[in-house]
Amino acid sequence: MSEKNTIVVTQIGSPIGRKSDQRATLVGLGLNKLHRTRELEDTPAVRGMIAKVHHLVRVEKAS
Repeated sequence: MSEKNTIVVTQIGSPIGRKSDQRATLVGLGLNKLHRTRELEDTPAVRGMIAKVHHLVRVEKAS
C-alpha cells in the first residue's frame, strides 16, 4: 500500500475584511478558525487553493 503525499495547512490569518472568495477558499480547505490545522492530500487543486490564500495560511510537509 503506497502512502499519498500530504501537507499540513494551518490558518494563521483572519478572513475578516477579505474578499468573500478568500473566505470560501479557507472553508473549502477545512479551515474556519485561527490556528486550526488540517492534513490534506498534496494535489494541484489543493495547491491552487493554498496559492489563493497563501497570506492567510502556513504550509508544512507532513511527517
